[in-house]
Amino acid sequence: MGKISAAITAVGKYVPDYVLTNKELETMVDTNDEWITTRTGIKERRILKEEGRGTSFMAIKAAEDLLQKRGIKPTEIDLIIVGTATPDLQVAATAAYVASEIGATNAFAFDLEAACSSFLYGMSTASSYVESGRYKKVLLIGADKMSSILDYTDRTTCIIFGDGAGAALFEPNEEGLGFQDEYLRSDGIGRNFLKIDAGGSILPASEETVKNKQHYVFQDGKTVFKYAVSNMAEVSAKIMERNNLEEKDVDWLVPHQANKRIIDATASRMGVGPSKVMMNIQKYGNTTSATLPLLLADYENQLKKGDNLVFAAFGGGFTWGSIFLKWAYNS
Repeated sequence: MGKISAAITAVGKYVPDYVLTNKELETMVDTNDEWITTRTGIKERRILKEEGRGTSFMAIKAAEDLLQKRGIKPTEIDLIIVGTATPDLQVAATAAYVASEIGATNAFAFDLEAACSSFLYGMSTASSYVESGRYKKVLLIGADKMSSILDYTDRTTCIIFGDGAGAALFEPNEEGLGFQDEYLRSDGIGRNFLKIDAGGSILPASEETVKNKQHYVFQDGKTVFKYAVSNMAEVSAKIMERNNLEEKDVDWLVPHQANKRIIDATASRMGVGPSKVMMNIQKYGNTTSATLPLLLADYENQLKKGDNLVFAAFGGGFTWGSIFLKWAYNS
């Protein structure tokens, strides 16, 4: 029996039907299509409009898409991890509800919160569970309803984010495919520059916090951009160096979709050309925890068994990192 590694064996996705275009945003805030496109690369984003539907709704849809494609029963799943910055409820784990709703009655489930790095950190967690030998099928979902925490009169944030969900199934592999290496980092200074002030244990919700719009995302754009550019590029170059990867060895860069300029800077530092960079920010904006799995779902048909994928992400906290993974199947 060979060494067990954790490989992705299926992916799934869900994005809401409603498309919020730059043109529509022009009617809501003082901005325009050219400004948004030039600075972010975003043309449109999806918004979950239906009342009473939250992050779990999209996570369930993405999970069902994956299960149908993989041809397995939900009862075969051992563990479900939901990476999210927008759980349905405080205290009650969104993942537990998702597991019950899809019929994964043999799975335990928990949420993982690391802002935009949630899915990346979740990849490390899911792989560790599989490689331990204790679990065979771990379902990792990245899902966020960012529209629920956005102030649509704040042009610095409302133009960036969208809603969506993606999922990946991790299973044991003995061919040397799947998870290879990781380099994960964090720095608590980040809580000053990307946060929601109220609703947590420091500043509980009150009439005053609602009036002051303190339950919406605040972002110091310039500072976050500076940290994201330098750190995403650094960890991606580091993972290549540690694994003796040259540009020609990298088949795909799978970068968090925060800003096209950040993605371009990361690819440039790695020496990876545009044809090897996964990108869908123009369609979905920044879906936070969902960006990486949505990329995998959108590019699945182009992926070949044995392809070398380098993942990179940066999120609030700050949290960031890079993962090297070998793709395990042909679509």
